[in-house]
Amino acid sequence: MQDQIEELLRQWHLSRWQWNSSLFAAAVLLGLFLKLLLTLFVRKKAAEITRFSWFRSILRHMGPPFTWFLPLFFLNLVLPIMQLPLALENRLAKIVEIGLIITFSWILLRSVRVVQDYVFHSFDFNKANNLRERKIRTQLLYIRQIVVALIIFLTIAAVLLTFSSLRKIGAGLLTGVGIGGIIIGFAAQRSLGNLLAGLQIAFTQPIRIDDAVLIEGEFGRVEEITLTYVVIRLWDERRLILPINYFIEKPFQNWTRHSAELLGTVILYTDYTVPVEAIREELKRLVKDNPLWDGKAVGLEVTDTTPDSVQLRALISARTSGDAWTLRCAVRESLVQFITKNYPESLPKTRAELEQVRPSPPPANGII
Repeated sequence: MQDQIEELLRQWHLSRWQWNSSLFAAAVLLGLFLKLLLTLFVRKKAAEITRFSWFRSILRHMGPPFTWFLPLFFLNLVLPIMQLPLALENRLAKIVEIGLIITFSWILLRSVRVVQDYVFHSFDFNKANNLRERKIRTQLLYIRQIVVALIIFLTIAAVLLTFSSLRKIGAGLLTGVGIGGIIIGFAAQRSLGNLLAGLQIAFTQPIRIDDAVLIEGEFGRVEEITLTYVVIRLWDERRLILPINYFIEKPFQNWTRHSAELLGTVILYTDYTVPVEAIREELKRLVKDNPLWDGKAVGLEVTDTTPDSVQLRALISARTSGDAWTLRCAVRESLVQFITKNYPESLPKTRAELEQVRPSPPPANGII
């Protein structure tokens, strides 16, 4: 093969430098040209589809890695016919091999994003009762993190295996998982506990993405679930970050565990003279005119008494936890105004009875 190439160079009056440069440029240009053709084809197909398109997602995510992968692929094909010194050829082949491994891993990582786009499009996360959608999204995000970590781990191992001096390390990464797992298990029990807790949460799902939770005395929504921690977006836009095993070991309230629908309560304290039936009718009128009420539940009950007041509990239902919170605030405000305006004597009060104290009679001898 080498003799035939040498003869071809003499016939074409080309030097080795010109031959090698031509092959290098041809490989790079061919890769870029093929990438351009693929981009034009995918863009044309994406323009023909108005809904979700695999082509549109591939165009958005796969462009950068293919820009590097295709030229490296063709360069790897022409390396055997290039006239290079053996040492330089080995080094260039090593660089190309590592580049192919890294860019192919890059393609795999972007493929995960393409699948994620498809799942996000197939399930509507914006509808009111999105329990099933949030369940799938939680599992998908956690599985994506595991797959990404696995691809990066295997990429590092594959790169190390290309070096003879580091091959033992690379092989150890792939074959020494058992022994290494025992050692790491003793050294990082808490981290592994978080990882296993995350896996348990992803499939048993005590919490899901966008669940409404009451935790550590704070109300918020689950914003992010990672391999080791959970981010809760609180009602005032603060972020509460907790280790993921917290949700396995400690109690918390999940207001949307089985359904987005929620019953809300409003507690009022009034005097014993309060007309309960009048307030009950006012509550029904308030929720009937409010679009946040789902029409399923409304009621007013006397739930407790104290020496100084009567406790009234208004019960109302809403489609989502956010609607329930807003509806509770509106009902509480309106009922307080209603009682203050129409029955001010029924506001809580503290009673005291005054007795007239009679003066003591003067002593008989008139001496005080």
